[in-house]
Amino acid sequence: MVFKLRVHPPSHGDGTKQKRERKKTVSFSSMPTEKKISSASDCINSMVEGSELKKVRSNSRIYHRYFLLDADMQSLRWEPSKKDSEKAKIDIKSIKEVRTGKNTDIFRSNGISDQISEDCAFSVIYGENYESLDLVANSADVANIWVTGLRYLISYGKHTLDMLESSQDNMRTSWVSQMFSEIDVDNLGHITLCNAVQCIRNLNPGLKTSKIELKFKELHKSKDKAGTEVTKEEFIEVFHELCTRPEIYFLLVQFSSNKEFLDTKDLMMFLEAEQGVAHINEEISLEIIHKYEPSKEGREKGWLSIDGFTNYLMSPDCYIFDPEHKKVCQDMKQPLSHYFINSSHNTYLIEDQFRGPSDITGYIRALKMGCRSVELDVWDGPDNEPVIYTGHTMTSQIVFRSVIDIINKYAFFASEYPLILCLENHCSIKQQKVMVQHMKKLLGDKLYTTSPNVEESYLPSPDVLKGKILIKAKKLSSNCSGVEGDVTDEDEGAEMSQRMGKENMEQPNNVPVKRFQLCKELSELVSICKSVQFKEFQVSFQVQKYWEVCSFNEVLASKYANENPGDFVNYNKRFLARVFPSPMRIDSSNMNPQDFWKCGCQIVAMNFQTPGLMMDLNIGWFRQNGNCGYVLRPAIMREEVSFFSANTKDSVPGVSPQLLHIKIISGQNFPKPKGSGAKGDVVDPYVYVEIHGIPADCAEQRTKTVHQNGDAPIFDESFEFQINLPELAMVRFVVLDDDYIGDEFIGQYTIPFECLQTGYRHVPLQSLTGEVLAHASLFVHVAITNRRGGGKPHKRGLSVRKGKKSREYASLRTLWIKTVDEVFKNAQPPIRDATDLRENMQNAVVSFKELCGLSSVANLMQCMLAVSPRFLGPDNTPLVVLNLSEQYPTMELQGIVPEVLKKIVTTYDMVSCPLSVYIAWVREIP
Repeated sequence: MVFKLRVHPPSHGDGTKQKRERKKTVSFSSMPTEKKISSASDCINSMVEGSELKKVRSNSRIYHRYFLLDADMQSLRWEPSKKDSEKAKIDIKSIKEVRTGKNTDIFRSNGISDQISEDCAFSVIYGENYESLDLVANSADVANIWVTGLRYLISYGKHTLDMLESSQDNMRTSWVSQMFSEIDVDNLGHITLCNAVQCIRNLNPGLKTSKIELKFKELHKSKDKAGTEVTKEEFIEVFHELCTRPEIYFLLVQFSSNKEFLDTKDLMMFLEAEQGVAHINEEISLEIIHKYEPSKEGREKGWLSIDGFTNYLMSPDCYIFDPEHKKVCQDMKQPLSHYFINSSHNTYLIEDQFRGPSDITGYIRALKMGCRSVELDVWDGPDNEPVIYTGHTMTSQIVFRSVIDIINKYAFFASEYPLILCLENHCSIKQQKVMVQHMKKLLGDKLYTTSPNVEESYLPSPDVLKGKILIKAKKLSSNCSGVEGDVTDEDEGAEMSQRMGKENMEQPNNVPVKRFQLCKELSELVSICKSVQFKEFQVSFQVQKYWEVCSFNEVLASKYANENPGDFVNYNKRFLARVFPSPMRIDSSNMNPQDFWKCGCQIVAMNFQTPGLMMDLNIGWFRQNGNCGYVLRPAIMREEVSFFSANTKDSVPGVSPQLLHIKIISGQNFPKPKGSGAKGDVVDPYVYVEIHGIPADCAEQRTKTVHQNGDAPIFDESFEFQINLPELAMVRFVVLDDDYIGDEFIGQYTIPFECLQTGYRHVPLQSLTGEVLAHASLFVHVAITNRRGGGKPHKRGLSVRKGKKSREYASLRTLWIKTVDEVFKNAQPPIRDATDLRENMQNAVVSFKELCGLSSVANLMQCMLAVSPRFLGPDNTPLVVLNLSEQYPTMELQGIVPEVLKKIVTTYDMVSCPLSVYIAWVREIP
């Protein structure tokens, strides 16, 4: 392949003709037929051609200028300009660095900085005084081209052309040529179109066959070529065009020192600085290269090409979900009431609540999905065999015995932790005894019938109850001496009617309490999940036993959540609460489980047969602990002395808020919405990022729409969310089609905040019913920072840098126990000192990041990487060295250095000194 630089004709007097010819921008995000950027030579070519950029000055001034790289690649020029043409330029050799984002003083002080996209902004730092040329591109694509090209020019200087020419015969091209040769076994110099298409599709399964064929046909048409044979050059060109993801290429060159591959040290730096991988070494880097690099040469040399890097980033190793949470990773020895429990409502129904069929597949599906609480609505059936269905409706019936048999087979299919059977018993004494026989025979020793220990205050733990099945149902009182007795009806609908009747009627006793006969044998199967009727919180705090369980209709639960949020949370610290959908949900729609999780309700029963947002939240939530069906609640919902209101609209006392930074970079292989009536396969995708949690955290943001590109849309949009209670927050990505008829849903993925992996990650999209969409994903960048030290001021008015007067110091609540209060009173001054130390250090971190030219999302390792090139003088002698002999590394100046470096070193000292003191202080705490 021959490298060609496109050189423009000499400038005309007024520059207008030349400008009209030049005024082109490179974009790979609009029309699928435009050429993608896949190498440094593509970037240089684009820069020589030129782009319109906005030049940002102080005092909100912005100028539209046309920037281009001289054909000799020695200068960066712009026009028009009031300056002499020789002054409206910057010599490439004078450029110190190229910064991405709005990370210079001019950008930060500019009055309209908030209106400028972080992803479209970049700065050229040049001259001995580190002056900045601050620019804004029309798109993130164009900004990336200029940043990549300029960094390449800085690295190779006058040798750039030689490097570009030599890179044409690189490792990637050799590998693609070898694949072509393996197909062209007869050395004809060409292969069939069918073979060429199949080969490319094998390498990139997400590509549509029609798209690959079209690309070859377009290439042949541009050459006026007859026939369908594909030459090696054509094969390589189409492969580069279709199988190069520019956003990944730009990421690769950022860490490869402008090489076309990552070596083991480059990959180590990427893994540690960006992906947050701890204890990384060259051996781990080599393992990744050997696993994902497709070329033999790359594997032998320890080099990761753009194709290997793409394979790695798209692999499960780089999914957004933290693999640590794929197994049980939480403390399972807490009381049962301290966990959220994956629960199903009317498990036997597979459609609506009134006419729908009942089927044992409902139990199989729920149990395979990790459900740990299923419902059995049992009524008298023919031939003395109890049946399960919803009473007073037209739903079909299934035999109780067959359901128990299925439960026995699948109870511990997905989880070894206890399964709760919620029995709604409407049977006669005779058929109750049949129920007992079936359960004892089929479930045997799995049934947990041990009587609760009255000396205890809390339920046993899931760990203690492994492999056990608990029966939640009515139970006879301990003073019942007969073989049967009467108890209140446990029909959930009736309970709701009675309760709401008492709330709303002047004469509360108008609604009679129904009672029915319960046999002692069935009662004895109930141990630590005895169903009782809820009265009010103060009564429960005084008389309810820890093994008694109350059920709440969602209407009543919502009322308590809104009117008594603190009491509801405290109630659920000791007692299990089950919330079930309103009988009005005849269509089997679902309530929002977050509305009740935020109150600590453990058993929120969902209609598993109904897909949608609410089930997405339920499924996503229970992924975080190995999908075992149990999730440990936040500490603030478990601790006896803590106070938490479910409806808080601000930060939570004792919980440090986090800032979540999400950048939606691109999408891959979006399918057409299944229910769409629009013709053709083209989609106009856009993405919603939703935060679900306590009211203070609920928020959503959306990207722009990318028109007519569902295969590889580029979004490049960044969002920031404040998360006040991370342990209860969830993030949901939803991809929709803006050009739809009937259905706009493309795919979604829901993940607990605690399961997010930071860095560059792929989000595997799922269908409406939860199946993985083949090859469809989002490419994102995730960063999490502390509100006080690592983030930008938030729209709620939270300031990053806080003076002592405005700082939030921890306050200690008086317990009115003199000895205890005295002990904690003495702890207040050191806690205040520690807060000051932390705030001073975090404020210094913000300043240090700014001086390094990085955003608030950056970590200290990225800061050191960014600033280290500035520590070398013209002859490569160090101007600043790091002293690693101390506990925390210190910076030492070597002779006379520029003022800007002095400022960096001084600010770094402000970071390291408080940190050393803080670490020493923490170690002294007994």
